[in-house]
Amino acid sequence: MGQTIELPRTAGPGSGTGGPWRVIVRNDNHNTFDHVANTLARHIAGVTLAGGFKLADQIHRTGLAIVWSGELEVAELYWEQLRDAGLTMAPLEQG
Repeated sequence: MGQTIELPRTAGPGSGTGGPWRVIVRNDNHNTFDHVANTLARHIAGVTLAGGFKLADQIHRTGLAIVWSGELEVAELYWEQLRDAGLTMAPLEQG
């Protein structure tokens, strides 16, 4: 008979989401820098107003920016809050 080898877990139960999820904001022609920066600072933990302006600049220059990545449930919450505030969102991406 063969021996069964059980590999150790690399993450806890319920963590099989395939890695961090990315919240991506896209550039558009109707949101101002101030609105984007303030919205990001208001809703994304750890984003200051200065950080919001840096992300707004990146969105403007490159067409999009990953504004947060992490667990699916938090990513969904941030995505919905940003969308509801009028930002143009890309679909959630799995990293």
